[in-house]
Amino acid sequence: VQNLQLCYEKTKDLKAGFTQEVTVKSIKKTQKEEGRVFFRNPKNMLWEYTKPKGKKLVINRQTSWLYLANEKVAYKQKSESIFQSGLLIKFFAGTGKLKDDFVVRYAEPKALDKDGNYLLVLTPREKTPACSLVRLTIDKDKFYILQLSFDDALGNSTTLKFSNIDLNTGLTEKFFRF
Repeated sequence: VQNLQLCYEKTKDLKAGFTQEVTVKSIKKTQKEEGRVFFRNPKNMLWEYTKPKGKKLVINRQTSWLYLANEKVAYKQKSESIFQSGLLIKFFAGTGKLKDDFVVRYAEPKALDKDGNYLLVLTPREKTPACSLVRLTIDKDKFYILQLSFDDALGNSTTLKFSNIDLNTGLTEKFFRF
Protein backbone atom coordinates (compact mmCIF):
# COMPACT_ATOMS: atom_id res chain seq x y z
CA VAL A 1 0.00 0.00 0.00
CA GLN A 2 2.88 2.34 0.79
CA ASN A 3 4.46 1.61 -2.61
CA LEU A 4 1.14 2.23 -4.37
CA GLN A 5 0.65 5.55 -2.52
CA LEU A 6 4.26 6.57 -3.27
CA CYS A 7 3.83 5.75 -6.99
CA TYR A 8 0.57 7.70 -6.97
CA GLU A 9 2.18 10.74 -5.31
CA LYS A 10 5.20 10.71 -7.67
CA THR A 11 2.98 10.57 -10.76
CA LYS A 12 2.70 14.04 -12.23
CA ASP A 13 0.77 12.80 -15.25
CA LEU A 14 -0.38 9.60 -16.88
CA LYS A 15 -1.54 8.38 -20.31
CA ALA A 16 -3.19 5.00 -20.79
CA GLY A 17 -5.62 3.02 -22.85
CA PHE A 18 -8.75 1.91 -21.04
CA THR A 19 -11.73 -0.36 -21.34
CA GLN A 20 -14.74 0.24 -19.14
CA GLU A 21 -17.52 -2.25 -18.51
CA VAL A 22 -20.63 -1.19 -16.61
CA THR A 23 -23.19 -3.82 -15.69
CA VAL A 24 -26.63 -2.56 -14.68
CA LYS A 25 -28.00 -5.26 -12.39
CA SER A 26 -31.70 -4.38 -12.71
CA ILE A 27 -31.77 -4.93 -16.48
CA LYS A 28 -28.88 -7.41 -16.64
CA LYS A 29 -27.13 -5.41 -19.34
CA THR A 30 -23.41 -4.70 -19.73
CA GLN A 31 -22.15 -1.71 -21.67
CA LYS A 32 -18.54 -1.69 -22.86
CA GLU A 33 -16.65 1.49 -23.74
CA GLU A 34 -12.99 2.13 -24.52
CA GLY A 35 -10.51 4.83 -25.36
CA ARG A 36 -7.57 6.78 -23.97
CA VAL A 37 -7.35 8.45 -20.58
CA PHE A 38 -5.05 11.27 -19.48
CA PHE A 39 -4.42 12.55 -15.94
CA ARG A 40 -2.38 15.44 -14.65
CA ASN A 41 -2.16 16.03 -10.92
CA PRO A 42 -3.92 17.69 -9.37
CA LYS A 43 -7.48 17.68 -10.68
CA ASN A 44 -7.03 17.29 -14.44
CA MET A 45 -8.58 14.39 -16.37
CA LEU A 46 -9.47 13.68 -19.99
CA TRP A 47 -11.33 10.56 -21.09
CA GLU A 48 -11.41 10.28 -24.91
CA TYR A 49 -13.65 7.47 -26.04
CA THR A 50 -13.09 5.58 -29.28
CA LYS A 51 -16.12 3.37 -28.56
CA PRO A 52 -18.51 5.13 -28.58
CA LYS A 53 -16.73 7.47 -30.92
CA GLY A 54 -17.07 11.15 -30.13
CA LYS A 55 -17.67 10.89 -26.39
CA LYS A 56 -15.31 12.97 -24.28
CA LEU A 57 -15.10 13.81 -20.56
CA VAL A 58 -12.81 16.74 -19.71
CA ILE A 59 -12.20 17.83 -16.12
CA ASN A 60 -9.86 20.54 -14.88
CA ARG A 61 -9.70 22.53 -11.65
CA GLN A 62 -12.49 24.92 -12.67
CA THR A 63 -14.84 23.22 -15.10
CA SER A 64 -15.91 19.80 -16.32
CA TRP A 65 -17.53 18.91 -19.63
CA LEU A 66 -19.17 15.80 -20.95
CA TYR A 67 -19.37 15.94 -24.74
CA LEU A 68 -21.56 13.51 -26.67
CA ALA A 69 -20.89 14.02 -30.39
CA ASN A 70 -23.70 11.72 -31.58
CA GLU A 71 -26.24 13.74 -29.62
CA LYS A 72 -24.55 17.06 -30.50
CA VAL A 73 -24.56 18.15 -26.85
CA ALA A 74 -22.02 19.19 -24.22
CA TYR A 75 -22.83 19.30 -20.51
CA LYS A 76 -20.85 21.75 -18.38
CA GLN A 77 -20.56 22.19 -14.62
CA LYS A 78 -18.17 23.51 -12.00
CA SER A 79 -15.56 20.89 -11.14
CA GLU A 80 -15.63 21.47 -7.40
CA SER A 81 -18.96 19.64 -7.08
CA ILE A 82 -17.45 16.63 -8.87
CA PHE A 83 -14.34 16.56 -6.66
CA GLN A 84 -16.50 16.57 -3.54
CA SER A 85 -18.85 13.89 -4.85
CA GLY A 86 -16.87 10.73 -4.28
CA LEU A 87 -13.80 8.89 -3.09
CA LEU A 88 -12.86 7.53 -6.51
CA ILE A 89 -13.03 10.94 -8.17
CA LYS A 90 -10.90 12.33 -5.34
CA PHE A 91 -8.36 9.56 -5.92
CA PHE A 92 -8.32 10.05 -9.70
CA ALA A 93 -8.03 13.82 -9.20
CA GLY A 94 -4.75 13.35 -7.35
CA THR A 95 -5.95 14.43 -3.92
CA GLY A 96 -6.71 11.07 -2.28
CA LYS A 97 -4.86 9.21 0.46
CA LEU A 98 -5.46 5.47 0.44
CA LYS A 99 -5.04 4.87 4.17
CA ASP A 100 -7.13 7.93 5.09
CA ASP A 101 -10.02 7.12 2.76
CA PHE A 102 -10.04 3.30 2.76
CA VAL A 103 -9.40 0.21 4.85
CA VAL A 104 -7.00 -1.74 2.60
CA ARG A 105 -6.51 -5.51 2.64
CA TYR A 106 -5.36 -8.25 0.30
CA ALA A 107 -8.08 -9.98 -1.70
CA GLU A 108 -9.17 -13.43 -0.57
CA PRO A 109 -8.67 -16.26 -1.28
CA LYS A 110 -5.83 -15.06 -3.55
CA ALA A 111 -3.68 -11.98 -2.98
CA LEU A 112 -1.97 -12.32 -6.40
CA ASP A 113 -3.31 -12.78 -9.93
CA LYS A 114 -1.89 -15.31 -12.42
CA ASP A 115 0.86 -12.83 -13.39
CA GLY A 116 1.91 -12.11 -9.80
CA ASN A 117 0.23 -8.69 -9.63
CA TYR A 118 -1.26 -7.67 -6.28
CA LEU A 119 -5.00 -7.95 -5.69
CA LEU A 120 -6.32 -5.49 -3.10
CA VAL A 121 -9.75 -4.77 -1.65
CA LEU A 122 -10.48 -1.25 -0.45
CA THR A 123 -13.43 -0.55 1.84
CA PRO A 124 -14.35 3.15 2.08
CA ARG A 125 -14.08 4.53 5.63
CA GLU A 126 -17.19 6.60 4.84
CA LYS A 127 -20.03 4.60 3.33
CA THR A 128 -21.52 6.12 0.18
CA PRO A 129 -24.20 4.84 -2.22
CA ALA A 130 -21.84 5.33 -5.16
CA CYS A 131 -19.18 2.91 -3.93
CA SER A 132 -19.32 0.17 -1.32
CA LEU A 133 -16.10 -1.68 -2.17
CA VAL A 134 -13.18 -1.18 -4.57
CA ARG A 135 -11.06 -3.99 -6.00
CA LEU A 136 -7.64 -3.12 -7.44
CA THR A 137 -5.07 -5.03 -9.45
CA ILE A 138 -1.66 -3.41 -8.86
CA ASP A 139 1.37 -3.94 -11.10
CA LYS A 140 3.85 -6.10 -9.15
CA ASP A 141 6.91 -4.12 -10.28
CA LYS A 142 5.84 -0.51 -10.87
CA PHE A 143 2.88 -0.35 -8.45
CA TYR A 144 0.42 1.41 -10.73
CA ILE A 145 -3.22 0.42 -11.09
CA LEU A 146 -3.88 -2.07 -13.88
CA GLN A 147 -7.54 -2.67 -13.06
CA LEU A 148 -10.14 -1.09 -10.80
CA SER A 149 -13.65 -2.34 -10.14
CA PHE A 150 -16.42 -1.29 -7.80
CA ASP A 151 -20.08 -1.87 -7.07
CA ASP A 152 -22.68 0.71 -6.11
CA ALA A 153 -25.54 0.38 -3.62
CA LEU A 154 -27.89 -0.86 -6.37
CA GLY A 155 -25.59 -3.76 -7.25
CA ASN A 156 -24.36 -2.22 -10.50
CA SER A 157 -20.69 -2.92 -11.21
CA THR A 158 -18.02 -0.96 -13.05
CA THR A 159 -14.64 -2.32 -14.17
CA LEU A 160 -11.85 -0.20 -15.63
CA LYS A 161 -8.82 -1.90 -17.19
CA PHE A 162 -5.77 0.16 -18.09
CA SER A 163 -3.14 -0.67 -20.73
CA ASN A 164 -0.11 0.94 -22.39
CA ILE A 165 0.49 3.10 -19.30
CA ASP A 166 2.98 5.96 -19.64
CA LEU A 167 3.88 8.05 -16.58
CA ASN A 168 5.29 11.58 -16.31
CA THR A 169 5.34 12.48 -20.01
CA GLY A 170 4.91 16.23 -19.50
CA LEU A 171 1.19 16.84 -20.12
CA THR A 172 0.35 20.52 -19.66
CA GLU A 173 -2.77 22.06 -18.14
CA LYS A 174 -3.73 23.39 -21.61
CA PHE A 175 -4.34 19.78 -22.66
CA PHE A 176 -7.29 19.64 -20.21
CA ARG A 177 -9.42 22.35 -21.80
CA PHE A 178 -12.56 21.67 -23.78
